[in-house]
Amino acid sequence: MVRFLSSSSSSPSPFPINDELSTSTLIPGLPNDVAAQILSTVPYSHHSRIKQTSKSWYTFLSSKTLVSLRQHLLNLNHLLVIFPQDPSISSPYLFDPKNLAWKPLLPMPCNPHVYGLCNFTSISLGPTLYVLGGSHFDTRSFPMDRPTPSSSVFRYNFIDSRWDQLSPMLSPRGSFACIAVPNSGKIIVAGGGSRHTLFGAAGSRMSSVEMYDVLADKWMRMDGLPGYRAGCVGFMVGNNNGEEEEEEEKELWVMGGYGESRTISGVFPVDEYYKDAVVMNLNKNGGSKWREIGDMWHDGERARLGKVIVVDDYGSDHRPAVFMLDNNEIFRYDRVSNSWQKESSVPRKAPCNSSCGFVVLDGELYVMALLKGADSTETRRSRQQKRAGALFIQIYHPRKKTWRSLVTKPPFHCPLDFNSAVMCTIRL
Repeated sequence: MVRFLSSSSSSPSPFPINDELSTSTLIPGLPNDVAAQILSTVPYSHHSRIKQTSKSWYTFLSSKTLVSLRQHLLNLNHLLVIFPQDPSISSPYLFDPKNLAWKPLLPMPCNPHVYGLCNFTSISLGPTLYVLGGSHFDTRSFPMDRPTPSSSVFRYNFIDSRWDQLSPMLSPRGSFACIAVPNSGKIIVAGGGSRHTLFGAAGSRMSSVEMYDVLADKWMRMDGLPGYRAGCVGFMVGNNNGEEEEEEEKELWVMGGYGESRTISGVFPVDEYYKDAVVMNLNKNGGSKWREIGDMWHDGERARLGKVIVVDDYGSDHRPAVFMLDNNEIFRYDRVSNSWQKESSVPRKAPCNSSCGFVVLDGELYVMALLKGADSTETRRSRQQKRAGALFIQIYHPRKKTWRSLVTKPPFHCPLDFNSAVMCTIRL
């Protein structure tokens, strides 16, 4: 149901229509502020289809007014952003799971000297999307086939459908932890290195940590990690304890990843994966010293940390819940015992060593895998989708302890490899 704002001439709308729309009509027979609320209920993934209806619709659906109105009316959609390949040569896509709709975004600006960008990180902050760092090849370096880390930062503006290049990180890096600090306009990056997906265990590792101020477009150094750590994940944990929000204590967690490597028979490099985590209490001055958390599992339980996601505002204490996908099992991290407890098993198990995606959307855990070939137990439509390479998504609700599934046909021109694809979520 659409909640209408007052259209009375004596009380102006809190979301004024811009000058160009004030002389035109969005929907004949309705005041523009009421029509604006109706149009704001259309899912973002469908905007490109209806923008061509009229000049006034195109202007409104491309305006900042729409974003403010959707936030006010709680009409934001939880969308998934997928980067199947190097975003400068292959378009990223928005996926709307509620409407099974896909929308391509513009590719990032292309640098003619670099290619093969991978191991970058994407993160959303409000209605904007950031792409940071990564590893690539540079035709200006020697040897040309040796990957180098990137310090570039790009931001995608969904209002203008435009990429902007921002101030670069102080240290170039790929395969690093990246965390958005809630309600602060800050992004923190930690660890990383220069590894490329084509180069196995080769590449550098680093311990540096930086914080980005979105408003100032400026990076500042923070205390580095206790040791070199690449391929790690990070998240923020708040500790309110019933006090005012400005007194809330925030903890920055960085876990997993790999440090130094060893060689087998003195020839083949093998990563040494971490079993622990490190934590920093963020104070008003930006940070404090790191403290180390012990090993989270014993020898023989697993070789490395699986894919990790965080569900914000979970449970009675409203603290984030951390989940890990390890093969076909989902585990939840218990901070008290510093261990991973089994949460559930994926109903339809993926083949061994196949790549799976793992993200959180609207408080639910999405386990994604590509389907190939036909299955007699499915409908005829599903069989057709599978022959074309359908995306099978199994969705777990951690509070209700229930599973559901959906099938969609992605628009990619090549098979999606979740081991190299980069994903993040955004609310629009």
